[in-house]
Amino acid sequence: MLVLTAVGAIGGLAFVLASLLVLANKKLYVEEDPRIDIVEEMLPLSNCGACGFPGCRPFAEGLIRGEVLPGKCTVSSDEGREAIAAFLDVDVGAQERWVARLACAGGTNVARNRARYHGLMTCAAAAQVAGGGKGCFFGCLGLADCYEVCDFEAITMDEHALPVVDESRCTACGDCVEACPKDLFSLHPASHRLWVACKSEEAGDELLEDCEVACTACGRCALDAPRLISMEGNLPIVDYERDHDTRVPIQRCPTGAIVWIDATIGPVKGRAAKRIIRRGALRDAPT
Repeated sequence: MLVLTAVGAIGGLAFVLASLLVLANKKLYVEEDPRIDIVEEMLPLSNCGACGFPGCRPFAEGLIRGEVLPGKCTVSSDEGREAIAAFLDVDVGAQERWVARLACAGGTNVARNRARYHGLMTCAAAAQVAGGGKGCFFGCLGLADCYEVCDFEAITMDEHALPVVDESRCTACGDCVEACPKDLFSLHPASHRLWVACKSEEAGDELLEDCEVACTACGRCALDAPRLISMEGNLPIVDYERDHDTRVPIQRCPTGAIVWIDATIGPVKGRAAKRIIRRGALRDAPT
């Protein structure tokens, strides 16, 4: 008898609670704008976060609320953004595309190892062992952590184990930035074509023994563009707040550490840079 009473009490309590939940759902229910689903389907559905929202649906909700314009989605095509703007009867808006940039050009054909790393073949693991064994402590380890985390196939590894970013595919999601243990990736507007492809904090021509394309802190680029470029921590720093649509600073760089990134052909070096024709890997430095 006691068991039946307990079961009945629990069943009654469950019924009351379920009824209250049903009533609360009806009372508190907020009808969602059906346009959100339509706009979401018109987006790339990459959920990359380049727009500043955590995904395409939150971005669609922001569009419906009038918080942003379609142009904020730099991953979509011009036609896609215009279609959304026409559907919502709003302006497209303008937003410059951002891309990932790599501050290293030290592939295996121009950069030496001081030690051989044996272990888990990831940059993150190798970096924990004396920095990874590369002669330049600041250089790319070439074990493709950035390639592995890129969901948009925007990064490939070239024949010299150096990451190459495809601007047309890059969504500026930032995954490669987080994955690189050497902090070589950063996100920049695509208009930042003048680029320092080195992050070494050392100075002097002796650096060239370990990396033939290292910045030696000679300062020629800063001398040729004094208001645009300054030397800080043995590296040229470009002031992108100034007019930087110029190739003048790259012309006298002896190693090609500062380059002009052409959207089609990639990094372009100045006329004084030593030409690199070696296809194979450099021999490891003696230890």
